Amino acid sequence: MLTNAECKNATCPPDKSRARLACSGGLYLEISPAGSKRWFWKYRKDGKEGRMSLGSYPDVGPKDARDARDAAKLQKSQGADPVMARKVEKLKASRTGGDTFKAVALEWYAKQAPQWSAGHAERSLRQLERDLFPWIGTRPMPELHAMELLAALQKVEERGAVETADRVLMLARQVWEYWLPTATSTQRNITEGLKARLTPYRSASFAAIVEPLRFGELLRAMRSYKGGPLVRTALQLAPLLYQRPGNLREMEWTELDLDAALWTIPSMKMKRTKLEKEQGDAHTVPLPVQAVALLRSLHPLTGHGRYVFPGERSRDRPLSDNSVRSALYALGFGKEQTWHGFRASARTMLVDQLDLDPLAIEANLAHAVKDANGRSYNRTQYLKQRFDQIQQWADYLDKLAAGGDVLQFKAA
Repeated sequence: MLTNAECKNATCPPDKSRARLACSGGLYLEISPAGSKRWFWKYRKDGKEGRMSLGSYPDVGPKDARDARDAAKLQKSQGADPVMARKVEKLKASRTGGDTFKAVALEWYAKQAPQWSAGHAERSLRQLERDLFPWIGTRPMPELHAMELLAALQKVEERGAVETADRVLMLARQVWEYWLPTATSTQRNITEGLKARLTPYRSASFAAIVEPLRFGELLRAMRSYKGGPLVRTALQLAPLLYQRPGNLREMEWTELDLDAALWTIPSMKMKRTKLEKEQGDAHTVPLPVQAVALLRSLHPLTGHGRYVFPGERSRDRPLSDNSVRSALYALGFGKEQTWHGFRASARTMLVDQLDLDPLAIEANLAHAVKDANGRSYNRTQYLKQRFDQIQQWADYLDKLAAGGDVLQFKAA
């Protein structure tokens, strides 16, 4: 074994690129012509020779070098690659915020948020800051116990936000899945099984009438609505076009080609991720003749402005979401039919009553669907089919509103 004096006096001959002094067990001191001295441990893995740097002399003396060699040997005997293990430790140490839940969650959020819509990103960050960081934010991930996370989730439940608790658990699960690849092989995902410990809830569907006779009564009530023309027209267009309420409220005259009977909704307005909004195609909605007539009748009132349905207080903003909702309550249908529920009403009756192609229906709903062969449904290629379909639907609604020629539900 090398002594400290031997290490101190060691030199590299001028005619060599380096000199090596063996210590023991594969450990040696390498001296350069310039005088620098470094410790290396030579080992074999999978039949190949490798070496591991153990520091520079005199910062690391002979005894410390042997201790470092022994530690590396132990790692190797346990099946680990000591060189790779040290690289991993350096990577972990380079994390500026450490491995606290808050640091990892914010790192995960920073990578995900650019792909989300602004609303989803804001809501996710708010839930992290309000429901998780105050209770487990400073806890190191390897030390965090499932019961600590459960206690934080139960605090959300205690304020009556049962559905929110489930969403917060989903956020925590994604943070853990992001962190686990950097953890030790024995670290488990503590979010597993916690859903069973939360209060069960059933997500509420949007109220929707799907029985033809009752839907006909609703149509007649909407057509006789005594409120303003904007809300009355929006009420009638909602079942005809069955688009999302936000898209209908924010409809702009520049999006309409009434001569071609087309409404083109920009991708940025659609319910998509941020990347899909930026790179996706516009959603094209065929307009039945009844919808074109309603829009032409409204043009003299609002056609000089941006929105087809401008707000009451400001024409620079669209009609409020509450306007149609309040009208449905005023007509006595508020508990049976929501604005968004017109999509479910149309989806159900288009299939059950008119026996129309579900793929074309889903395309009109702007749902991502695939055909039987797994190909994405081409909304442009089948535009004529969708024109025919939505006109059949509009004509059927006229029959329901007239109270006659109602198709009954098919027998199961």
